[in-house]
Amino acid sequence: MVAALMSGCAALPGGAPAPLDTYELTAPAIEPSGRRRPRTQLLIAEPSALKSLDGENIVVKPAPASIQYLKGAQWSDRLPKVVQARLAEAFQKSGRVGGVGKPGEGLAIDYQVIVEIRAFEIEIAGGEQARVELFARVLNDRNGVVRAARTFAATAPVTGSGNDGYAAALDAAFGNVASDIVGWTVASI
Repeated sequence: MVAALMSGCAALPGGAPAPLDTYELTAPAIEPSGRRRPRTQLLIAEPSALKSLDGENIVVKPAPASIQYLKGAQWSDRLPKVVQARLAEAFQKSGRVGGVGKPGEGLAIDYQVIVEIRAFEIEIAGGEQARVELFARVLNDRNGVVRAARTFAATAPVTGSGNDGYAAALDAAFGNVASDIVGWTVASI
């Protein structure tokens, strides 16, 4: 069963590749309650990631030391860019800081949120579940000092079937991590 889900695209008769299911993450809805920093501006840097996570492929781990890719599926862009865009959107939706942007958007930033993608995968062994782990640092942009650093992780069971079920589980796990990062960042600055 696992082998049928993994790596590569099946070719249709005539040599044309099968179209890939393309997925996007969603930014969690975050209540604007809690601590607010209305004059603070944040820059969300593009996350770093190992090569296996720095692309459009959706990672599946049939065993702890084995990496494969979900057959017939992809992210809408490179995973670090998708994570960056949705983290920025989560901060914006929260209304808890004055401004949020990405590099090149002209903000006079106070802090940078720097993220490393450590895991963003479907784990097969022991039951199918999505696992997302992000390491985040809040960097004071004025003096270069790291204000806070922490690892955020979440899992979500795969409840649907096929590629849609896997993507939904990854989106749920990411939503939990993104919500935690927003609250922690605002409390740290």
